[in-house]
Amino acid sequence: MAKSIIVGTAGHIDHGKTALVRALTGIDADRLPEEKRRGITIDIGFADLDLGDVCIGFVDVPGHERFVKNMLAGAHGIDLVALVIAADESVMPQTREHFDICRLLGVNKGIVVLTKKDLVDEELLQLAKAEAEALIKGSFLEGAPTIAVSSRTNEGIDELKNALRAIGSSVARRSAGYVTRLPIDRSFTMKGFGAVITGTLIAGEIKEGDELELLPEQMRVRVRGVQVHGSSVKTAFAGQRTAINLGGIESAAIERGMVLAPAGRLRPTRIVDAAVQILDDAPRGLRSRQRVRIHVGAAEVFARVRVLEDAGEIKPGAKGFAQFRFESPVVAVLGDRFIIRAYSPQITIGGGVVLDPFATKHRAREFATVRAALHELAEGDHPKQLAQLVVRAHGHGITREGIAAGTAWRNEVIDEAIKQSVATGAVLNLDGTLIERAAFDEIKTRIVEAITAHHKRDPLSRGLPRETLRERIFAGTSPNAFRATMAELEKTGVFVSEKEIVRFRDHTRELSDDDARIRDALEKIYRDAGLAAPALSEAFEKAGIKSSDQRGRKLLQLLLDSATLVKVHGEMFFHRAALDELIRKLHSYAASTPERVIDVSAFKELAGVSRKYAIPLLEHFDRDRVTRREGDKRIIL
Repeated sequence: MAKSIIVGTAGHIDHGKTALVRALTGIDADRLPEEKRRGITIDIGFADLDLGDVCIGFVDVPGHERFVKNMLAGAHGIDLVALVIAADESVMPQTREHFDICRLLGVNKGIVVLTKKDLVDEELLQLAKAEAEALIKGSFLEGAPTIAVSSRTNEGIDELKNALRAIGSSVARRSAGYVTRLPIDRSFTMKGFGAVITGTLIAGEIKEGDELELLPEQMRVRVRGVQVHGSSVKTAFAGQRTAINLGGIESAAIERGMVLAPAGRLRPTRIVDAAVQILDDAPRGLRSRQRVRIHVGAAEVFARVRVLEDAGEIKPGAKGFAQFRFESPVVAVLGDRFIIRAYSPQITIGGGVVLDPFATKHRAREFATVRAALHELAEGDHPKQLAQLVVRAHGHGITREGIAAGTAWRNEVIDEAIKQSVATGAVLNLDGTLIERAAFDEIKTRIVEAITAHHKRDPLSRGLPRETLRERIFAGTSPNAFRATMAELEKTGVFVSEKEIVRFRDHTRELSDDDARIRDALEKIYRDAGLAAPALSEAFEKAGIKSSDQRGRKLLQLLLDSATLVKVHGEMFFHRAALDELIRKLHSYAASTPERVIDVSAFKELAGVSRKYAIPLLEHFDRDRVTRREGDKRIIL
């Protein structure tokens, strides 16, 4: 299959970008009536060129300074740039801005095209070439071919096609390690088909019949048809300009900047941490609390800046780390590049790379630690990046799904990164929840301290409620992370669980002689009472303690924990022996009754109790599956 690449034009207004695309492809990329009337490109346009072993999708961008935001909507997915400079005007302001944008977006291949060759003599042509070489010196375009053409006479067009074929052949194929993502740069309704979107498929593939999701609105859609370069296909691949016919949505609900992705895989964000590069000629640096325009994918969104450098500013020409807090949700993952433009006047001041797409707010005293982690995210391989994302979860843990949402990595990439990170010992995989080893050890220490303090403070208690640990140590942690961490600690013998209580394995509730006397007295009171169980306050009084005495409650709990006493309802307690004897009588009664049925009156007579005790006892037996209620009677099981 021929390699598919995206070539973006860049350059000043009226330097002949659209005419150049038309001369190469025969397609007029200006589609809007206003563009035809005014003779300038206002929005991005598209064309394609089949060069045999390389198939090129052109993104033709507007050159006017007022339409740079439209240019940015199409520039995000290009593989190489055709920097267009008119020979009769040479380098102009938007030439420089477009070139800066390409550098900031990480474009690393391209070609310089000097247009309007037919309008100048050789001296002017050489002057334009010299100015172009000065502009690109020290950049990715230094040493790239510079080809002079005339779109009117087609002089140089074949030479340009050959150069595009050669450079296009050297462009690396897009990584197969990422899930499908299509930033939408255009949507419309086609009669008989419904909603249609277009965009550059920057990762993955889209097939007819796929169930996908439109983000950030998280709307499920179905792919009804796929086109590449105007032809219907079964599958579109990364690196292709693609048109998708969507079912389940109206085109009016789709906006430029949305992203099409696998359902439930990615999620929107409002805060990201990023590495930032400010342009040398920016009028001023990037400062905290500054309001800026961020262009990521095909979206433009306003954001407030928090510079993560100690000086509170990233000066012109400098690099640094910053946090961006968006005014509306965006879709971004680790490694996504973006452009920063001033709020007013609207000029490009820099760009950046998303490092943590789900960042939290940072205190100034944390900046040094945050910068170290962000450096690892910027420079590390997948296992190191995953480990840093786990570290930045601050002991709360992060799930495999969380890693997927923040990176757009495919499952096999995530699995391998987890495997390698766990092998280093820095990360623990607790049944799908990833947690930093150091954070886990700290949590373990805090839990041991909490249980130790509880046993010392309240030796008669069975143990510490799990909910208390969750509120005290796991505040802000997901239920899954809490359960996984507690399960791992119990498995390794840190503590044992008894329903909702945790305790040390060797914890015993040693009683003083006086406490043992009261416990035994309570046990005897209920044993002697049989099914005529006393009220709790009465039992306490007979045992010689006040009903408000918490010690009595704890001793009562000891009897309940040992199953000597059974709580039947509210503060109604019975001795286990009395209940066992009543169950024996019920079974004897059932043996003599073919239907094994007993009503309330018969039960009262059998147990020798009033209705006050009969109803709670029957409901208790229902819960314990000794009986089963049917209407106003019970079946003895």
